[in-house]
Amino acid sequence: MGGATRSLGLIRRSALPALALIVVGTFAGHAVAGQNGLLAWGGYHRALKERQAELADLEAQRAQMRHRSALLDPRKADPDIADELVRKDLGLVRPDEVIIPLE
Repeated sequence: MGGATRSLGLIRRSALPALALIVVGTFAGHAVAGQNGLLAWGGYHRALKERQAELADLEAQRAQMRHRSALLDPRKADPDIADELVRKDLGLVRPDEVIIPLE
């Protein structure tokens, strides 16, 4: 009987450290290979660079649209832009004009 109690005592003494190792190992595994771990860090940097390039494109489009809308200001509209929009939207063409589509 001495061997059985001795084994049971050994199991009881090692249960808490084993449980602590399992918990620490789980957290370490998630810190390395988890969704927000070290291995996902490279993916985040790649996604950040893609988003920054997309943002730069959108800001360039926004600046172009802002410039074009400034040219269409009713107080001082650019005649060329206004003429282009009228012809495009309303289809107004004189009989002696030839239209060459660029697109």
